[in-house]
Amino acid sequence: MTQDTTQDRPLLGIALMLGFCLLIPLGDAIAKLLSHRVPVGQIVFVRFAAQALILLPLSLLLRQSLRIPGAVLPQVLLRTLLQMAGITAMFNALRYLPLADAVAIAFVMPFIMLLLGKYVLGEEVGYRRLAACVVGFIGTLLVIQPSFAVVGANALWPLAVAVIFALFMLVTRRIAKDTAPIPLQAMSGVIAAGLMLPLFWLGQGWNIASLSPSLPDRDSWTLLALAGGFGTAAHLMMTWSLRYAPAATLASMQYLEIPIATLVGWLIFNELPNSLASVGIGLTVAAGLYAILREHHSLRQQAAQQAQQEAMLAAAPDTSLPAAPLTTTEEPTPAEQPIEPA
Repeated sequence: MTQDTTQDRPLLGIALMLGFCLLIPLGDAIAKLLSHRVPVGQIVFVRFAAQALILLPLSLLLRQSLRIPGAVLPQVLLRTLLQMAGITAMFNALRYLPLADAVAIAFVMPFIMLLLGKYVLGEEVGYRRLAACVVGFIGTLLVIQPSFAVVGANALWPLAVAVIFALFMLVTRRIAKDTAPIPLQAMSGVIAAGLMLPLFWLGQGWNIASLSPSLPDRDSWTLLALAGGFGTAAHLMMTWSLRYAPAATLASMQYLEIPIATLVGWLIFNELPNSLASVGIGLTVAAGLYAILREHHSLRQQAAQQAQQEAMLAAAPDTSLPAAPLTTTEEPTPAEQPIEPA
């Protein structure tokens, strides 16, 4: 018998998640540096082109099919459009907001996911987790307020990121059973890069600055390559971390991205959240961790109840009477025939 090697190396899974939490803020910092040098559309194009160039050969190396089932193709296209919109919104946010503020505001996404799960998917969400959502939204408003006073409506870009990526995760959950993650991301990169090309043509024709590509200098090319490589490597690390450690172990670790983003923002841009934003970040993190703990508690209760029910069924005496023998030469109907294992 072969032994299952997935989710039995938690330290490796934790290390990979730590790598994700480190690379994502670094990639965001590079995008912030590029936002004043290169049009946002060009940064988005390079991000997806790098994703395709890295993951296509990797998919072939792992002998994973790149074919997208026709039944989920519309949802894959929708998912790609949402990813494009979310990354574009994040790059716009980084253009105007401090790195730590932009990342912290975007972390309202788990609360939006909870609400979507309750009201769209019909999932059970208790009042404690709904209260955590309220606290998380209050924390987000506290982070937005100082930036809104300085840059106006541009402070809302990270909130758009959270909404878009909540919908992105919702679509991803619907197609996860029908697609492998690495080929899915590879084909998303191909589709997104292909869609960007006609947008550049329209951008130049209509004089849209964010969609009018320019020839970067050598330093900008280096930063573009790093941004694409870091973004792709980070998501690979997150995907692989879930193979070696349970999602319950890794969920709370994602909040390490906020202090790491704060440190990176301070080292590169000399930016630190003010006192009001710091309180908001603390509330958001605390509410998010509490929601995760409540979900773990709920899952443990469900598992205990199921185990108790199975134990009671196993201990109950068998009072069923033996079936009477067939007295006819007719064959049993399909509903009476035993079901053979597939």
